[in-house]
Amino acid sequence: MIQLKDKVIVIVAQEDWGEMFVSKHHYALELARLGNLVYYVNGPDQRSSLTPGEVKIEPSEIHPCLFLVTHRFFYPYIIKFHATALHEKLVRIHIKNIFRKIKRKVDVVWSFDISNTMPLKSFPSACIRIFMPVDEPLQPIAIKAGEGADIIFSVTYEILEKYHEYEVPKHFINHGVSEKFIQNGPLTEEPNNPIRIGLSGNMLRPDIDHATLLKIIQGNSNILFDIWGTVNHLNSNLIIPEYASKAALKFVTDLSQLENVIMHGQLKSELLAQGLKTVDGFLICYDLKKDQSKGTNYHKVLEYLATGKVVIANNITTYGRFPGLVEMIESRENNNELPQLFDKVVKNIRQYNSVEQQKARIDFAKKFIYKEQIQTIENLLNDHFHNKKPSPSLANPIYNNA
Repeated sequence: MIQLKDKVIVIVAQEDWGEMFVSKHHYALELARLGNLVYYVNGPDQRSSLTPGEVKIEPSEIHPCLFLVTHRFFYPYIIKFHATALHEKLVRIHIKNIFRKIKRKVDVVWSFDISNTMPLKSFPSACIRIFMPVDEPLQPIAIKAGEGADIIFSVTYEILEKYHEYEVPKHFINHGVSEKFIQNGPLTEEPNNPIRIGLSGNMLRPDIDHATLLKIIQGNSNILFDIWGTVNHLNSNLIIPEYASKAALKFVTDLSQLENVIMHGQLKSELLAQGLKTVDGFLICYDLKKDQSKGTNYHKVLEYLATGKVVIANNITTYGRFPGLVEMIESRENNNELPQLFDKVVKNIRQYNSVEQQKARIDFAKKFIYKEQIQTIENLLNDHFHNKKPSPSLANPIYNNA
């Protein structure tokens, strides 16, 4: 039987370790808490901070079983883009060097890397190789990144279907949520005065619907909007496309000048969790034509639901499977209906934040805390490797009644 405990696990990710946490950071931490030795491999150094071929492994400050791996290719990084076959040969040597530095037999390689910078197929086949694309695979290289996987998990059915060419089990697993976001305090239907609405994430993402979001905020001067997240690409551990477009930078400037907006900036996960619990509701507003997730699912939804408070959003296909949890518009063409929906919800905020509805949201979120997610993944690994179920499946019955 496979147990994700007392194992040596290598996490491969695009986003480096830092203050802002997304799913791969949370999984790494929870796996460490379960007693695994976890090595979080940051993206290769491109700033000449290390010497060519250098690999550094340092203990994290957050948990004694979690180690951070920084490294630099021993060959020019540009080879990845102009000589793919050569890169794939050379990166195998580089990976062997990382494994030698780890000095332990690696049991599991868990890759979130859809850039295929560290191809999963280049890791030893003796390891269990898990591929978990949580971002929309928009380029052919992102599909190629699935090659070599023993099993694929993802947070949307739409993403899983794009990996149909790989004859391995595929399972919808949803995003996870850290326990720190779960509201364990007393619930109240009484809103703040003034009402407070929260938004979190990378404010420099080019797929935010700037016009609609500004229209809502500017049209509700009696409401305070608390915004947590990246507003400066220079101090972010998350990927900022093209170092933020001029439109995104202008959007952040426009937000900061509004009197009913409080910009909290980038915070550690613990402080973000505390902050989210202080507001009356949340707003999600992406342009689906630009959205990297194509309106299928967002990591932040579960963090919001975990507080119990109402979530107002553009259309999100995954939550169409769970009616009543998210207040979202029907259109997938534009967000023209969103300001009207926002007005309807805030005018009836006590109704939408009834204790009964808050409990329902919290109970739903609890099913996806990372400890539970890892147990689900462990069960599915055993179905594949131990019970030898032969047929790949997109469906995961565990979630049918979630």
